[in-house]
Amino acid sequence: MKHFQTPDPRFADRVRDSFARQTVMEFLGATLTEVGPGRCEIRLPFKPELSQQHGYFHGGVIGTIGDSAGGYAAYTLMPADAGVLTVEYKMNLLAPGDGELLIARGQVLKAGRTLIVSRADVGVVKQGRETPCATLLQTLITMKGKPEVQG
Repeated sequence: MKHFQTPDPRFADRVRDSFARQTVMEFLGATLTEVGPGRCEIRLPFKPELSQQHGYFHGGVIGTIGDSAGGYAAYTLMPADAGVLTVEYKMNLLAPGDGELLIARGQVLKAGRTLIVSRADVGVVKQGRETPCATLLQTLITMKGKPEVQG
């Protein structure tokens, strides 16, 4: 695992505050469980409202928490006065999201001045056993001088 230096000593508080303002995460029932320089983990327990027609976690839900985990991993390396936005991501679904819990782990691969490349691996836990169900590769942009709206 790469070790990154962050320009903001309060990066973890900034990420947690941002996550708390992301109402889609609250709506889904996701929690931010780990934050470190260049990494982030988000967990999401299963509920029927998050499923597709076979009773698995919906692929869009898997992508949503994967995107946020990779995005927040990138955000940890941005200046305090910056905002983060996803430019693009590609997701491969590796197995059905069949289980009680999704765990998305974001990790920065390359941090540039403006663009950051992250990956997020999403596992699904069923009966105590975790199975990889998706992997995302994403590009994020540092929006310098455009911090998030405080609300």
